[in-house]
Amino acid sequence: MDLQWRRHQGWAINATLGGDGGRFMSDELPTLDNPPEIVELKRPLENFRAALGRRSPVRVVAMGSSSTAGLRNVVPYPARLELYLRKHYKDDDPHPNIRIDVFNRGQGGQEAPLEVPRFDDDIFADNPSLVLWQVGTNAVFRQKEFNFDEVVASITRGLALLRNHPTMDVILIDPQYVTAMLYDDNADLAEKMVSAIRTAAEDAEVNLFQRWALMRHWHVYNKVSFEQLLDPEDDLKLHQSNWSTMQVSLALTNSIIKAATPTA
Repeated sequence: MDLQWRRHQGWAINATLGGDGGRFMSDELPTLDNPPEIVELKRPLENFRAALGRRSPVRVVAMGSSSTAGLRNVVPYPARLELYLRKHYKDDDPHPNIRIDVFNRGQGGQEAPLEVPRFDDDIFADNPSLVLWQVGTNAVFRQKEFNFDEVVASITRGLALLRNHPTMDVILIDPQYVTAMLYDDNADLAEKMVSAIRTAAEDAEVNLFQRWALMRHWHVYNKVSFEQLLDPEDDLKLHQSNWSTMQVSLALTNSIIKAATPTA
């Protein structure tokens, strides 16, 4: 069963994990839809599924920058993912003999060239069954510090390293669709990065969670304002609000659950 939350239920969870200080009341929040062609993962999560069938802890590692690490009062997606997965596999699809742990290996301001050297200590040492790698944002927003081609090459190299560990499933997560990524000097590069990440995922035959396309869909078709998508305390207009982080986390959770569920 997918995690289906009505708006007031989602708001309650958001408040439990750390809310937006009451800036947006639940009645003001738009209704969202998550198109399957955007959120569904193309490949089954066979290693994660196998781990669910064992008695040892199910380990998930989240690698990335500030979207992963968290910033100020916004609860990042790894903490939410752990909560939602534990709830699902306790209440909706009971697996009484397992514990799901999501290890947050995010470091704010980093990008693939700085993250790949951390793989041995921050990913492989934990032997996870699932790795989430959020990439691409700082290559655009901090383009004076990171060379685009070097970032793409590091993503390709990192995916090759991950693929050499056959007991791990991999999900790439592309950038957030927010105001800072759409400024004139960033917009074209952002689209180029999203495309490069998609190509890298396809070439490596790993899954891609299309955060960019999903948030764009919410903004264009569900009439979600950038004010609702953004952390109200972020003058950079780069980081997501608690509410939009919660919505992305729920969509990601449902995508993982579906990809880990055996087909008839």
